[in-house]
Amino acid sequence: MLKLSMKALVCAVSLSVAGVLHAADSESTAPISIKFAHVVADNTPKGQGALLFKKLAEERLPGRVKVEVYPNSSLFGDGKEMEALLLGDVQLLAPSLAKFEHYAKPLQIFDLPFLFDNMEAVDRFQGSEQGKALLTSMEGKGITGLAYWHNGLKQLSANKAMREPKDARGLKFRVQASAVLDEQFKVLRAAPRKMSFAEVYQGLQTGVVNGTENTWSNYFSQKVHEVQPFFTASDHGLIDYMVITNTKFWNGLPDDVRSELQKIMVEVTAEVNRQADDLNKEARASIVKAGTSEIIELTPQEREQWREAMRPVWKKFEKDIGADLIKAAEASNQAQ
Repeated sequence: MLKLSMKALVCAVSLSVAGVLHAADSESTAPISIKFAHVVADNTPKGQGALLFKKLAEERLPGRVKVEVYPNSSLFGDGKEMEALLLGDVQLLAPSLAKFEHYAKPLQIFDLPFLFDNMEAVDRFQGSEQGKALLTSMEGKGITGLAYWHNGLKQLSANKAMREPKDARGLKFRVQASAVLDEQFKVLRAAPRKMSFAEVYQGLQTGVVNGTENTWSNYFSQKVHEVQPFFTASDHGLIDYMVITNTKFWNGLPDDVRSELQKIMVEVTAEVNRQADDLNKEARASIVKAGTSEIIELTPQEREQWREAMRPVWKKFEKDIGADLIKAAEASNQAQ
């Protein structure tokens, strides 16, 4: 009986070990799951970029990587996505640059109003030594920046025509959770209201806020033109994104996988940034065609009035951001 029992035990242990090895083998061959969450629609620069990243990653790393894309705050909204990244519940995000002030103060530079004259200046700064250094400025807090993705320059919208800075007085503007953007509207004697992107349409429709700021592609994709009768073509600020990942997750990837994903990110970034301008032009044309809103074009003199009205914001945040960094960004307006 003892011999039979020992034989049965050895058999059972062998089967158990085989099962563990099989499970370990299955685990090692399972694809790496990458959840890419964002808060905008698929037909925006960010939305298109996320889908292209998924396509190329799964094509070039077949069976090794699986990318799931969650648009329109369908996985995590504005208020929860950063926490989710740090907890490992999502692996890739592309938040607006306005979302990073609590992680690295110098990144507030991208919210300063009227800092960049055009997107070419933005490209020059982001591609500079100072711009690239900002991508790694949050690694001490567990966040690695992989790329800058363009959305475009911001325009103002409101339930009344705004041609001069004084026209904004007393209005309630939706803003992202950013101290710089708060101050931007306070210097105009307007009232900033923090609100998640997913709530903007309803907030404008119900009068919780009277206006906002965004790019043409975001306005059109969220149908803001249906609830805002006036847009001011101000090009006053930047909405760009930083594609970020959890530092521990990224550094823990197999070297060859990480290297290939980096190459894909470079390729996708070039395509996103190429498409962004076209998408904004198309969106603006679609808003005009809809006929629901008037677009107010500013003269150079009128735009300068807005610029001067908002310049005190630069001074207020100069210490946090760094005077040298602001000078470098301003210098990018001059083509080399």
